[in-house]
Amino acid sequence: QVQIEESGGGLVQPGGSLRLSCEASGFVFRRSTMSWYRQAPGKERELVALLNNINGIKNYADSVTGRFTISRDLSKNTVYLQMDSLQSEDTAVYYCNARGVVPISYDSWGQGIQVTVSS
Repeated sequence: QVQIEESGGGLVQPGGSLRLSCEASGFVFRRSTMSWYRQAPGKERELVALLNNINGIKNYADSVTGRFTISRDLSKNTVYLQMDSLQSEDTAVYYCNARGVVPISYDSWGQGIQVTVSS
C-alpha cells in the first residue's frame, strides 16, 4: 500500500524560506517519479517541481525556477522541496505525488500541507 506523508509547512514572511518533506513507502522509491504540486484558493492544482528518481532529471514551473529546489534522500525514501525567496503568490496547499509502475502501477497523493506567505 502506497503511503505518502508531507511535513514542514507553515507560516513564513515574504522573502523567507521553508523546506517541505515527503516521506513515501509501499513502492520502489528509486524507480518512481516524485512531484510537488500546489493549489491556491480558487485556482487549479499546478505542478511545482518534479524529480525522476530513475535518471535524476528535475523540472520546475517557471514561477518557481531559481527559488525552489527539489531533492531526495534515497536512504530515507524522502523527497524535499526547499523554497526560498517566498512570495505571497506561493501561498497554497502543497501536495506530494508519487507515480510509477514498480511493483505495480500507482499514482498516489499525500493529504496536502498548508504554506502561507504573509507579513
